[in-house]
Amino acid sequence: MTAIAAERYTGASIKRSEDPRILTGAGRYVDDIKLPGMLFGAIVRSPFAHARIKSINKEKALKVPGVVAVLTADDLKPVKLHWMPTLGGDVQAVLADKKVCFQYQEVAMVLAADRYAAADGVDAVEVEYEELPVIVDPRRSMDKDAPIIREDIADKDEVGHGKRTHPNHIFTWEAGDKASTDDAFRNAAVTVREEILNPRVHPCPLETCGCVASFDKVTGQLTVYLTSQAPHLVRTVVAMLSGIPESKIRLVGGDIGGGFGNKVPVYPGYVIATVASIVTGLPIKWIESRIENISTTGFARDYHGVGELAADKDGRIKGLRFTALADHGAFNSHVSATKFPAGLFSICTGSYDIPRAYCRVDAVYTNKAPGGVAYRCSLRVTEAVYLIERMIDVLAQKVGVDKAEIRRRNFVKKEQFPYTTALGWTLDSGDYHTALEKVLKAVDYEGLRKEQAEKRKKGELMGIGISTFTEIVGAGPNKVCDILGISLFDSCDIRVNPTGSAIARLGTMTQGQGHMTTYAQIIATELGLPSDEIQIEEGDTDKAPYGAGTWGSRSTPVGGAAAAMAARKIKAKAQKIAAHLLEVGEGDLEWEIDRFKVKGSPAKFKTMKDIAMAAHTSNIPDGMEKGLDASEYYDPPNMTFPFGAYVCVVDIDKHTGETKVRRFYALDDCGTRINPMIIEGQIHGGLTEAFAVAMGQQVPFDEQGNHLGNSLMDYFLPTAMETPRWETDHTVTPSPHHPIGAKGVAESPHVGGIPCFTNAVVDAFAHLGVTHMDMPHTSYRVWQQAHKLGIDKR
Repeated sequence: MTAIAAERYTGASIKRSEDPRILTGAGRYVDDIKLPGMLFGAIVRSPFAHARIKSINKEKALKVPGVVAVLTADDLKPVKLHWMPTLGGDVQAVLADKKVCFQYQEVAMVLAADRYAAADGVDAVEVEYEELPVIVDPRRSMDKDAPIIREDIADKDEVGHGKRTHPNHIFTWEAGDKASTDDAFRNAAVTVREEILNPRVHPCPLETCGCVASFDKVTGQLTVYLTSQAPHLVRTVVAMLSGIPESKIRLVGGDIGGGFGNKVPVYPGYVIATVASIVTGLPIKWIESRIENISTTGFARDYHGVGELAADKDGRIKGLRFTALADHGAFNSHVSATKFPAGLFSICTGSYDIPRAYCRVDAVYTNKAPGGVAYRCSLRVTEAVYLIERMIDVLAQKVGVDKAEIRRRNFVKKEQFPYTTALGWTLDSGDYHTALEKVLKAVDYEGLRKEQAEKRKKGELMGIGISTFTEIVGAGPNKVCDILGISLFDSCDIRVNPTGSAIARLGTMTQGQGHMTTYAQIIATELGLPSDEIQIEEGDTDKAPYGAGTWGSRSTPVGGAAAAMAARKIKAKAQKIAAHLLEVGEGDLEWEIDRFKVKGSPAKFKTMKDIAMAAHTSNIPDGMEKGLDASEYYDPPNMTFPFGAYVCVVDIDKHTGETKVRRFYALDDCGTRINPMIIEGQIHGGLTEAFAVAMGQQVPFDEQGNHLGNSLMDYFLPTAMETPRWETDHTVTPSPHHPIGAKGVAESPHVGGIPCFTNAVVDAFAHLGVTHMDMPHTSYRVWQQAHKLGIDKR
């Protein structure tokens, strides 16, 4: 390997090594798994959102050719698996026990010789229901006369997160100093308040959820192939549920067609298939349909927020007060760190120097599907950033200050970092002013405002949205984050072969982010080995060291740090071997790209490949263990805080409500950039999902709890036809505590993009007195606003 080649790894746009296999159809997804004697499972689901189960008749289903068995809650009770723990600290019915609490809840599973027979069996199962009153509006959940959704815990005054005040109440979570914040509002020259909804949406990954469970009755070994972003955590849950020793459970992630948070939880289908395999001794495959995926697996958002800011007459913020009502559905299956039942919502101070702040979240049960997930953001960060970025615009309107200028006045300054917010987070590093100015100059912001003023004179609608956001990623430090008591560290095990190639196994789990390429680049940079000779493996719990998986943009901040630290352990040992081989002291050596050389004598050196071979021979220091291997379990000292500045320009047809995104300019600062091409791809993906959420996505229900948008004919997934053209840019502000200064990037464009789109749409109407419009900004909803203002007449 030449010196020039070695230098190019970190910061180089190396082609993704995983792509040829995936693009040529050689990937191996869960539904590709075929095992001898395998049965297929299909789930009988409730047509009602709230009902008692009076009877389940299996007889007709068992007569369907190919049907082997029909499992109900009564069949799971002998092994005590009809209920399961959730990642939110609650319990959830695996198969409905006497009552269903949301439409499409799991009632029974049919096992058959093929999936067609299984589907026929589902149609033949007869279930008699008695309908009950339904709650779909979380604002009604704690009414005195509200029907009790969770009768199994109705008499409990606590379900894991503090005292409950109503049978449909889950928890109340608070952060900040309420008394001093209230004082700030009482003494403020200006206050603003707005009700802001983050509607229920769904990540909708390309591949639905599923598994193949195979139990060997002879060895007692359970192998489960499944669509999971966190195989080790799921293995621990399976061990807790089944009683099988964790050492005899193997979880295999394989290829995953997108996750976005949807594949972190443990779903009932996984549990039923696993139990069925244990009981029958046969492999059981369960794969969702698209309708099942959208209807029953982890949704996102459903936060009904109230934002308030207090400021002086010039718009400098003195206090923030945010509250939210969180709709968690019928079971608290939200994926959140244990110490933060409302996730990381307390990042809601954003990029701003706000001296006093208070936030509160009340979570409630409703008759909707459970399982709230991140959807390309870290545990409610999108809701928090959406609130502050909307409210900063509302404040700007109130005081008559330009929306760029009000951000400048309130930013945390570069010299203030590390900066501890009023809600307790220590932002590691940032340069918000530079990022904003770079974007404003790039889009000619002043020119856009002049053009907008001219268009307004002619009655035309043009909006300019700004979003300047700070993300919080890299879950997480043990002092603040765990799930089910397990620390959210991550791991890397590197083994260097005698010839200098290497294999690295990590506890993270790729879903398309380019881990094989990025991790190899990190290790190659640290060790001076060719990146294409470093093999990366994840997702198989029999091979990879224990880790918390990939979600919350923790791959590079935590997994990447573990890789770098493990490589540095190897490098330190390699230096000792090089000193021995060159017959000098360790302090007499210096590192250059791929070798240790003697200071002042550059012709005397040993490359890492030389050292790798020596490490496997007898020519090493006395008492040193052979080999060149190392493991690292990395518990980060802090989260990382990537940030960005975005501008969106829209043109709106006031007669139809059609909104065209003329321009979207996104600047992201993710610290050290490992592979710019992969970063750009992740930003494009995150922005596309932000566009989807802001402009069209919503999971609606009628008053009876019927799901009204659970197919791709109803649920908006933008294609290349609808997606705007993205312009990307960057600044680099390394994280001071990360081994290579990296912060993570994949979620930032989603988090920052959503408020930017809304800010642009609202800005188009701002001169007419509009301060807020709830998402999604479909043509019909935008036209409704124009019609309400009376400007839609031709």
